[in-house]
Amino acid sequence: MTQLRMAKDGVLTPEVNYIAEKEKVDPSHLGEMVAKGRVVIPANKNHKDLEPCGIGEGLLIKVNSNIGTSSDHIDLEEEMAKLEASIEAGADTVMDLSTGGDLDLIRRKIIGASKVPIGTVPIYQAVIETVADSGGLIHLTADRLFETIERQLSDGVDFITVHCGLTLKGLEVLKTQGRDLDIVSRGGAFLTTWMLYHERENPLFEYYDRLLSLAKSYDVVLSLGDSLRPGCLADSTDRAQIHELMTLGSLTKLAWEEDVQAMIEGPGHIPLHEIETNIKLEKSLCNNAPFYVLGPLVTDIAAGHDHIACAIGGAVAGWAGADFLCYVTPSEHLSLPSVDDVRQGVIATKIAAHAADIARGNKLALGLDKEMGMARKNLDWEKQINLALDQTKAREYRKNRPPAEEDVCTMCGKFCAIKQVKEYFHG
Repeated sequence: MTQLRMAKDGVLTPEVNYIAEKEKVDPSHLGEMVAKGRVVIPANKNHKDLEPCGIGEGLLIKVNSNIGTSSDHIDLEEEMAKLEASIEAGADTVMDLSTGGDLDLIRRKIIGASKVPIGTVPIYQAVIETVADSGGLIHLTADRLFETIERQLSDGVDFITVHCGLTLKGLEVLKTQGRDLDIVSRGGAFLTTWMLYHERENPLFEYYDRLLSLAKSYDVVLSLGDSLRPGCLADSTDRAQIHELMTLGSLTKLAWEEDVQAMIEGPGHIPLHEIETNIKLEKSLCNNAPFYVLGPLVTDIAAGHDHIACAIGGAVAGWAGADFLCYVTPSEHLSLPSVDDVRQGVIATKIAAHAADIARGNKLALGLDKEMGMARKNLDWEKQINLALDQTKAREYRKNRPPAEEDVCTMCGKFCAIKQVKEYFHG
């Protein structure tokens, strides 16, 4: 039985109880949110030693880190280091987006070493193997695609991005309206090429019932991908994007009917003033299913610093109701990220998520900032470091720039404002 089926039956699973205790929420209420599809729990029955997390309404906003090889850079050891850095920096989930090397080996190593849920995009491997065997992605078959999906699910993948909402009608809408930057989703581009060549419907849409059957067997969350997400601000919130979102809303209901958990992926590149509208549209059109956003990035010209553009958009999106933030690294749009890029991306997005949690009134988030304020008042530097989202960097600054007096810092030194007034106000 799936988490969704058991929640519908009023059963509080070990995963629900674990998450409720960790986030200090009522387990019965959390179970109701799972039953309604407003919270998902990515927890494949084959992923051993998993520490589950909940994504959705009433919970802390979660952060995802993307790692994985490319055809130009294949280094399994480096990807394992990225996994370790992601988890150490606070990522709640990690996606393996590998496209180079032994993809089965890489995925299995990552799952085996990860205590957090792992996600993938199965169309990548299906296309890469088809090209290697047959010379072109047009030779991909539905059977091969679904065999790849099942192989990944059997390995223990907890959630998969599947571009089920891309349809021939959606492509027609896109072509009719026109765009500055047509399609930037790699999975969406693969499927579009296949669909146009064969003049056939997307197999993930046409055989959606087959996908649901596989997801149900392993209790895997479907992350319904946004093939037509805007890749630049000029294309934001257009008809093609919203057409796909409406399709995903219908597919979500079908998933729920089969006791399969689902969440919705969203843009992308969105200007600041359109973010709230995008969140409200998703919640309305997709029946309050959890919303998983990439960023969103609020400007197109932050190359080299896109983790900052992402954090700005992520904070606004989280405040408006997004449930799950996918990080972006400083190297986005430029290169495969390094281990340090991954770490910077996670920290930036964790800051965004925490800022949004505070705005949403989450008691755990508010409590942490209250503690930090008191630690600063007491000039308790060790506690300040331990409360910081990036403890490593905070400790490095304190160590590398030591003050003359231990109870202050080198910014103000003996003229520390807190120290000067402390005796007057508190004796």
